[in-house]
Amino acid sequence: MKLRLVRLLAPFGVASVLLFQPAITNTAQATVPGIDDEMNDIQGRLLSGFADVELNSKNNGEGSKPTSYFPRGSDSCPVNQSSNIKVNQNCLNLTDPDLQGRGQAQNEESIAADPNQPNHMIASYNDYRRGDGTCGVSYSLDKGRTWNETTVPNGFTRNTITPAPSQSPPPGPLYPREYWQASGDTSVGWDSKGNAYLSCQMFKRGPATAGDPDRASGFFVFRSTQNNGASFNFPGRSVFETGFQRSFLPLEDKQFMGIDNNPNKCAGSPATATPGASCTPFQDRIYVTWTEFAPNGTAFIYEAYSSDYAEHFSPRHLVSLNSPLCPNDYGLGTADTCNENQFSQPFVGPDGVLYVIFNNFNNAATFGTGPDNRNQILMVKSLDGGITFSNPVKVSDFYDLPDCATYQQGHDFGRACVPEKNATANSIFRATNLGSGAVNPTNPNQVVVTFGSYINRHSSEVNGCVPTGFDPATGQNLFTGVKTIGACNNDILISVSNDGGNTFTGTTVDPRALPSVNTDAGQATTDQWWQWIAFTKNGKLATSYYDRQYGSDELTGFSDVSLSGTGDANGTSFAVSRVSSGSMPFPTQFPDPHSVSRPDSAGGTFWGDYTGLTAVDNAYPFWSDTRDPDLFVCTDSAGNVTLPPSVCGGTTLGTTLNDQNAYTAALAVPSR
Repeated sequence: MKLRLVRLLAPFGVASVLLFQPAITNTAQATVPGIDDEMNDIQGRLLSGFADVELNSKNNGEGSKPTSYFPRGSDSCPVNQSSNIKVNQNCLNLTDPDLQGRGQAQNEESIAADPNQPNHMIASYNDYRRGDGTCGVSYSLDKGRTWNETTVPNGFTRNTITPAPSQSPPPGPLYPREYWQASGDTSVGWDSKGNAYLSCQMFKRGPATAGDPDRASGFFVFRSTQNNGASFNFPGRSVFETGFQRSFLPLEDKQFMGIDNNPNKCAGSPATATPGASCTPFQDRIYVTWTEFAPNGTAFIYEAYSSDYAEHFSPRHLVSLNSPLCPNDYGLGTADTCNENQFSQPFVGPDGVLYVIFNNFNNAATFGTGPDNRNQILMVKSLDGGITFSNPVKVSDFYDLPDCATYQQGHDFGRACVPEKNATANSIFRATNLGSGAVNPTNPNQVVVTFGSYINRHSSEVNGCVPTGFDPATGQNLFTGVKTIGACNNDILISVSNDGGNTFTGTTVDPRALPSVNTDAGQATTDQWWQWIAFTKNGKLATSYYDRQYGSDELTGFSDVSLSGTGDANGTSFAVSRVSSGSMPFPTQFPDPHSVSRPDSAGGTFWGDYTGLTAVDNAYPFWSDTRDPDLFVCTDSAGNVTLPPSVCGGTTLGTTLNDQNAYTAALAVPSR
């Protein structure tokens, strides 16, 4: 059997301008193994970008006026861009050039409005202000017009895990606390009583960075009790955690949270949901799903739930079950053949049915018998509140983004990215296609999933975009026409079920024939990616995403944000609104380590893995924005800090270095 999917681990107006080439200092000890030494090839492909950036030892060292540094009368830096509102209110830290992004960036956004009081909103993001990533949170009480921030009390949690006999120290008295070194991969939500919740992944960095032998990881949920996200309970409640371990594996990664916040609870407390009902038996139940990378080479999806407002969580339940849809088990011999998965998302219908979608990589194309390099999105559902799950159903096939190193001059090796159509190689941030799902609140039987696909009705063999298998060195997808204008481009596709998730329009229809939500003429030849989906309370469907249809984005690697909407999810008539008030430069933070020896790119490798959207009434896309410039302390030609110290901007290869801030905007859902 040929293992072809080897592709993911290099995936998780001031005074003057300072010209410099940021250096990346690799502080990892050569004798200390990193997480990539423990993972097999397919696990490496699936590891999230956030986890890779934080845990991989090779990453351990790493044109507008700068109003993001000087506080205003409110003692914050609310740098809005026209109608785009900055959510994180911090003033920019001045970070050393070789650590650009650390101490500064915000990315991987999640946002939710209280369904019973939409004026109240909570938003979360990976927040690098303390150097390592942490779970950042902001809240708004005026429908997102102004924001405040809170500090999540996630420095330590209670230690309730007994070390295994093979671990050191041996079993014995428990350490009372587990101190965590990094956190992120956030998601937020509300229950029906007005409590807000934050899901946060936390882990230890390991000895290569901190000298601490512990490499534990886990998930925790924090509740904001009746104060709308302004503060959270301490310590966070454990969903699942590994406990002390000297190896990186098992690693718990990429969790998302879903909450059953239907205010109409079924009478009599039935044990199962009735599909199509207007009431739920599991009101305020909180679900978390995630991927576990295990020492045996697998990447299974698990779920746990809380039925007491996140005070306690159930034992975990296996989600990615055995299925004929998963013929390639990579020779691992597991009882459940769907053993290589990532990017799960739980979401709940008004009838209390729990749905979980996830990317799966066990499909037949991965046997390596031809040029086809598609993968699949699967879905399972639970009628008993997350205890048992149905057999997987195919939502759709999809084609992931192309290998970055092949098309972008060797940059971001081992990861996919969104190459610009030019001889330059600036757009090198890691990216992947994943699904986002939601249930129509006015029709519990209608389940909708949107997802990205590099092969689609606008991008296929007829215009020169041909799948050509996988790169043997990285396992990432290869195509002809990646850098050719009008050939390859990523679309946001839609697959719909009208029978409660039993079948989808994409179950049997090829991605080349599925409808796209991006229907503007300019989107037929440009890239769209990292979508999120939401229904309004009246059943209008909204999808937001990054978009390169505007100006010269497709040629330069700049990006915008757009919102597509429709009043009929079954149709193909979507209207599109531009969200961003101006194009965003390609990200420069977290620069590629290759840039030291190969200074042919000014781009950065990490911009998160996803964006957010909420839409109770209006739509509120939530994204990471690069229009704010990065700032540094001024230095002389020898690199010494000038005294008295002052503030300068920065450039590299003629590109102004930029920050990553979290932005949102309020828009009516467009429709035709």
